[in-house]
Amino acid sequence: MKGLNNMSRRFCLQALGVAGAHVTLPSFAMPTAVLPTPHALARPEVQPGQTLNFPRDFGAHPEFRTEWWYITGRLLTADRQTLGFQVTFFRTRVDTAQDNPSRFAAKQLILAHAAITDVAGQQWLHDQRIAREGLGLAGAGTQDTRVHLKDWSLQRTGSALQSLYQAQVKASTFAFQLDLRSTQAPLVQGQAGYSRKGPLPSQASRYYSQPQLNVQGQVQLNGRAHAVTGRAWMDHECGEGLLAPDAVGWDWVGMNLRDGGALMAFRVRRADGSTSWTGGSFRAPGRPARIFKPEEVRFTPGRTWQSPATHARYPVEWQVDTPAGRFTVRALLDAQELAGQPSTGAVYWEGLSELLDASGRVAGDGYLEMTGYAKPLVL
Repeated sequence: MKGLNNMSRRFCLQALGVAGAHVTLPSFAMPTAVLPTPHALARPEVQPGQTLNFPRDFGAHPEFRTEWWYITGRLLTADRQTLGFQVTFFRTRVDTAQDNPSRFAAKQLILAHAAITDVAGQQWLHDQRIAREGLGLAGAGTQDTRVHLKDWSLQRTGSALQSLYQAQVKASTFAFQLDLRSTQAPLVQGQAGYSRKGPLPSQASRYYSQPQLNVQGQVQLNGRAHAVTGRAWMDHECGEGLLAPDAVGWDWVGMNLRDGGALMAFRVRRADGSTSWTGGSFRAPGRPARIFKPEEVRFTPGRTWQSPATHARYPVEWQVDTPAGRFTVRALLDAQELAGQPSTGAVYWEGLSELLDASGRVAGDGYLEMTGYAKPLVL
């Protein structure tokens, strides 16, 4: 769900010592390396029937080009103020460095984005980082969720069904330390984790979610420390990250329902605004998940907001029709666009939103993500 423009791709990689390389950040919360290779590189393919195996699949999959761990949530302070938070760690394979025997070769890059939405204060703060894996600077463990980038980190402990995630971010204008405990089993997306993103079978990722995470911790904001509680959503995906050639971006929602349920829906979008592919899932409390077919999901844009930084116009209200019902997704703050050209180059909208049911009642909380509005993704 992120993208790097060409100039920023070169700047980031040259700063890390990867001369002449190109990186882009497409797909659902994922950066993707698209690199000129000196010879044919064997590429793994996400295929149906590859069952997810926990706890191993909580960890990194360095054989795939792209991977990300993405956590968002709604928090309440002790004085009942609403905050949103996002932290995403990306791992991307650098193809041109794979045959380099040097231990300093940047064979994998680790990137991270973090943000805080202060609803009462009408402010959105964000920060981002990038480093090569290794040398003690950054890494992603393969046996469980153990990812770090300098003093930012996300790690998981516990059994496959009872996870404790610990997230730590120390940004320039905010910080947070959060404990996130699972309250239900992982929600395996698609066909046993094989999640299609386009009309070709190869346009897919391995994908599971951890909805309804119970959150406790502390947020530092505007010079004050706030004890917080709340609910969060975690996505973990990996793959080669290929979308259909006519895809320019996507719209995605992940919502924790007030009754304990979970709703995820997405659409891949063409340049003319039409839909290339859709998908999603719904899980009622204590029930098996319902996986949506592409023809069962429809996104209809509503009110828009135009970014003063990029001039992109984003729908900040949506009607989303699914087999679980018709919902309205409404941003709690319009200005939640990350325009990170000076660093990672990513430009996308990612923000705290609420979910209304067909009668207009608030049914849940979560995040809306929109990419490809400032410019088409370059895959």
